[in-house]
Amino acid sequence: MAAEAWESWQAAAPRRKRLAAQRQRRREAAAAPGRDPEEDRDSEEDRGVVLRRIREAGEDLLISDFWSSALETINSCLRKHLVQLKAPVGTLPEALGSLHLDLSPNESAVAPGSVPRDTLVPGSCHLRCVCYGIGNFATCVVARNQLTFLLLFLEKCQIPRSHCCVYDPLFSPLETAVLNSLGMAVLSENEEGKRSVCGEPTIFYMPHCGTALYNNLLWSNWSVDALSKTVIIGNSFTGLQERLLTRILQKNYVYVAKAAAVRD
Repeated sequence: MAAEAWESWQAAAPRRKRLAAQRQRRREAAAAPGRDPEEDRDSEEDRGVVLRRIREAGEDLLISDFWSSALETINSCLRKHLVQLKAPVGTLPEALGSLHLDLSPNESAVAPGSVPRDTLVPGSCHLRCVCYGIGNFATCVVARNQLTFLLLFLEKCQIPRSHCCVYDPLFSPLETAVLNSLGMAVLSENEEGKRSVCGEPTIFYMPHCGTALYNNLLWSNWSVDALSKTVIIGNSFTGLQERLLTRILQKNYVYVAKAAAVRD
């Protein structure tokens, strides 16, 4: 298990009131009979705008010092993870070669809430990726950068997007449509972080999630076998420990406290 933080990133704080109003208008429009074709064209244009901004953010990220340093940190963590799995190591793509998954024939046709499980290479490890809490990337630059990092990370590790499921309770219909068009699986229910790896090596991408979410994830996988198959890209548990009173940490977030103690 590995938990890392990049302090240069900021938590994506959505503009709640404005977004709530936008969601309400979309729900009312969707419920109205006789949908205007003009609205469909507008929605398609909106998706195009968001996708373009994601591509531009990716181009900027690839030439940044942050990308190279973050990738180096994650590479170090994944090497340790692969040693635990008794997999060969080398460069990042080589090290993850034994975990490589073939692309689905219809990579972009992913229904909301689905997590495809039928495209694994026989005999390979079932590497998965789960993303929680990236925020409203259509309107927030920080959230968009976090999504862009995830997309580049999946590409670097040769993980098909259809093997990455994403959830944030604040996703708008536009953002769900964008994620589906990118070939990612959007979860339909809030798991509250209580997802077991079920024997499959899994990378959890959780930039700046709440302590309770990390605690729920650890609780769901608190065994030697499950933790050995779990990688968390997110906040430092030591940092969480330092920011909370010991009695609060021990009472409300006991598994985060245990993980921080192990790292110490």
